[in-house]
Amino acid sequence: MVRPPDPLTLARSLPARFTSPLRSRWLTARLGMWLGIAFGICLLTGVLSHLVQHPPAWFHWPSRPVQLYRITQGLHVASGLASIPLLTAKVWSVFPKLFAWPPVRGAGHALDRAAVALLSAAAVFELVTGVLNIAYWYSAMPFGFVGAHYWTAYLLGGAVLLHLAAKLPVARAATRPPDPARRRVLTIAGAAAATVTVATIGQTFAPLGRLSLLAPRLPGVGPQGLPVNKTAAAAQVARADAAYRLTVTGPGGRHALSLADLEALPQTTVELPIACVEGWSATGTWSGVRLVDLLRLVGAEHTDRPVRIESLQPEGPYRESVVEPGPARDPLTLIALRLDDEPLHLDHGFPCRLIAPNRPGVLQTKWIAAITVVDR
Repeated sequence: MVRPPDPLTLARSLPARFTSPLRSRWLTARLGMWLGIAFGICLLTGVLSHLVQHPPAWFHWPSRPVQLYRITQGLHVASGLASIPLLTAKVWSVFPKLFAWPPVRGAGHALDRAAVALLSAAAVFELVTGVLNIAYWYSAMPFGFVGAHYWTAYLLGGAVLLHLAAKLPVARAATRPPDPARRRVLTIAGAAAATVTVATIGQTFAPLGRLSLLAPRLPGVGPQGLPVNKTAAAAQVARADAAYRLTVTGPGGRHALSLADLEALPQTTVELPIACVEGWSATGTWSGVRLVDLLRLVGAEHTDRPVRIESLQPEGPYRESVVEPGPARDPLTLIALRLDDEPLHLDHGFPCRLIAPNRPGVLQTKWIAAITVVDR
């Protein structure tokens, strides 16, 4: 009978089992620098995205430039995906040290190990949940994605700063020019990150669409040539009948408008993107009634009040959204009736939907039932 190995003996022998002449402080420092840049971009744009979607009282997101959210959210997803091969290479470069014996050599070393453990756990959690989110695999997450992903980002940011403070002197000392083999390891890691970026960035940068084999959504694929996240069937919305009315309520009264009434109002055409929180975006040509013109019907075109948009969707966290006073009165903000000169497809929000500049797609409310001017 073969005796199983002693756990302590096995743990002590692990570092010797994973040696490689390619590992070095120089390589670890350079990988850490690249990973730090990718994490920094991802964390900053991710916090910004959360503030845009769930704004506190002090935060105000402008309507111009119209492409800003498209760029920041595209950077968020792209930098997060690029971090995966970089993090893998970084862990490989320090792998033997993770099993160094004894595991703790004093209070300072214990704190350093705890910071590394927190950094590793938070980084893996953020990257895994981010990938699950853009793949729409929510059944694999038995918790609320938004809150968990957002608050863990602060843990990750703090762990990165602690790790940087502890390792910066070591990284500065690692200046000896490496041999070509170690440079090749760094090149391979960079090439892997670049490949992942090219294979996904086409979901927001259309010229690379044909190369983006890993992108969950591609511009041009969907009803009327635009992608759709939530269909009408998934939102439990049926096609509006002749009894449909859009109610507009404000300080000057209340109006109930049929689809024919909306089509009889002055029409405006704008070219704006749908920019989704999952990182994809696509530009469409939208036609409809300016929101400020509807506010004029109820005497609210010049008031400093936000506007609440409610959907026919019976439930869901985004069945309604609030448009701040400035964006609500921006002439580019439409209650859209048509896409590329055709009536909206039901999955794009027929009979009408909100299209506003520089706004996340999840807040571009579809199947609008009511518009209400509200107090701050």
